[in-house]
Amino acid sequence: MVRHIVFMKFKPETGDDRITPVEKGLGALPGLIAEIRSFEFGRDVVRSDRSYDFALVAGFDDMEALSRYQVHPEHQKVVGLLKEICQDIKAVDYEV
Repeated sequence: MVRHIVFMKFKPETGDDRITPVEKGLGALPGLIAEIRSFEFGRDVVRSDRSYDFALVAGFDDMEALSRYQVHPEHQKVVGLLKEICQDIKAVDYEV
């Protein structure tokens, strides 16, 4: 299994009106993309200086499944929204 973790830092001016559509888009992905085995995401609750604003943790059977997810049109729609509101996005992918 491959675990995919993404951390997002929003632009300072990003409000709930821009974050909520991202959350809805992400929430729909497990029903649209068969490769997803596990999927959770949420906003940071600690809000420390070292915190990112949002994180996603997803699981896939293998690297090929992760690759198919990454190019899936529904995933790309959400990526487009994130690129508009994020000043930084970091990811880590590792085998479990």
